[in-house]
Amino acid sequence: MDNPFAILTAIVAPAILTNACSVLCLGTGNRIARVVDRTRVVNGEISALSKESPDYRIRVNQLERLQNRSQLLIRALRTFYAALGSFAAAALVSVIGSVLTYYNLTFAFHAAGVLGLLVGVYGVVNLITGLSRALRETRLAVHDLGEEAELARNKFAG
Repeated sequence: MDNPFAILTAIVAPAILTNACSVLCLGTGNRIARVVDRTRVVNGEISALSKESPDYRIRVNQLERLQNRSQLLIRALRTFYAALGSFAAAALVSVIGSVLTYYNLTFAFHAAGVLGLLVGVYGVVNLITGLSRALRETRLAVHDLGEEAELARNKFAG
């Protein structure tokens, strides 16, 4: 309780995690926009193809993966927002805990410490969950990129 660095750490750590989540939210939002743009392009390509065309099935498969990617990104964004709110709440609880220490309210201070820890852990779990979803989406995107490259090679080779 007498160590000012402990109080500073309790406030700064959630603030840094809040900033990290904000950056992840921004990046994930941009990735969603890219999936939407790509979905529109693939829809246009599908409408120009006949159902018997070999490229038709490939584009339909791409469209299904794009739908999976968008769902993963939306879920990742939700969990990043939950983490963001949790870390902001943990920072606020830390400030309140510091004030409680000043007034020597030991029980309330310990309660705030437990609450801050629980909210922080909830935020970390959401952060890890969101990162896992974003990683799965990235794998699908890389698969699509490989398929696009293969299609381009076949088109120019044949």
